[in-house]
Amino acid sequence: MTAMPNFLVLRGQELEIRIKAVPGAARDEIVGVLGDRLKIRVSQPPEGGRANEGIRALLAEALGVSQRDIELVRGASHPMKDFRIRVAGAMEAVCARATALAQR
Repeated sequence: MTAMPNFLVLRGQELEIRIKAVPGAARDEIVGVLGDRLKIRVSQPPEGGRANEGIRALLAEALGVSQRDIELVRGASHPMKDFRIRVAGAMEAVCARATALAQR
C-alpha cells in the first residue's frame, strides 16, 4: 500500500479520516486537503447533527462503503471532526479511494 495522506489514520481494520467541516454551503462537495484535514462542504445546517449526516453520506458515496460503516468519533459539534470507517474486507480499495480524495 502506498503512503497515505495526513488526514488518514489506519487503526487495525478501521480507517480514521480527519475532516474540516463547512456546513450550510451552497452544495455538497469534497474540496480537498486543508493541512492535516480533508475539507468537506455540505448544504445541511449544523443543527441537530444534520451536517454530520450529510458528511457521512458524502464520504460513503466517495469511498464506496455503506453509511452504517461510517461513525463519527470526535467533533460532533465542532468543525474539526474525525470519522471511523470499518473496511475489514476491502481495506486496500477504500484506502486507495480515500487517498485519491487528496487530489481534488
